[in-house]
Amino acid sequence: MSSTSPTFPTVSMDLPDESATNSLAASFAPLLCGEHEGIAAGGRIHLRGDLGAGKTTFVRALLRAAGVQGRIKSPSYALLESYNLSSLNFYHFDFYRFSDSREWLDAGFRDILQEAAIVLIEWPEQAGSLLPPPDLDIRLEHEDDGRTAVLTACSDKGSLWLTTLFPTPPTSP
Repeated sequence: MSSTSPTFPTVSMDLPDESATNSLAASFAPLLCGEHEGIAAGGRIHLRGDLGAGKTTFVRALLRAAGVQGRIKSPSYALLESYNLSSLNFYHFDFYRFSDSREWLDAGFRDILQEAAIVLIEWPEQAGSLLPPPDLDIRLEHEDDGRTAVLTACSDKGSLWLTTLFPTPPTSP
C-alpha cells in the first residue's frame, strides 16, 4: 500500500503596488476570522521574502481588515506583537533576528499557538524545522516597481482559503 502526499494549490500573482498588496491581505481577513461559511476561525501564515518585500505591509493590512484598531507595530525587536479581537487572538511574529533556530523553543512561543488563533510569522526559516507547518506559505519578491506573490497552501485549510479566493487561479501577464 503506498501513501501519497496531498497536492495543495499554489497561486502566483503580480502586485504592482502597495495597494494591491493591501487588497490581497484584506481578502484573507474574513477567512481567517471565521466570517466565511464553512471555514473555522484561525490559521497560520508564514511570510517569506527579502527585507522590504512587503511582509509587514501584508500583515498590517490583514490585521486592519480584521478590525484591529490603533497602531500595528512591527515585532522586529520584540519578536511578537499580539492582538485580541472578540476573543480571537492574533499573533504576529518576526524571527529575523534569530541567530539559532532553538531560540524559538527557548522563547516559549510554542505554548501560544492555539488552533483557533491567527498566527502570522515573518522569517519562519529562522526557526528552522521547529515550527509547526503553516496553512499557507506566502513568498513576496521585488519585481520592477511592485512585487510578485507566490501563495502555497500547506494544509487542507490553506487549500480551502486559496480555492475560495481564487476559484480560477489568476494568471500573471
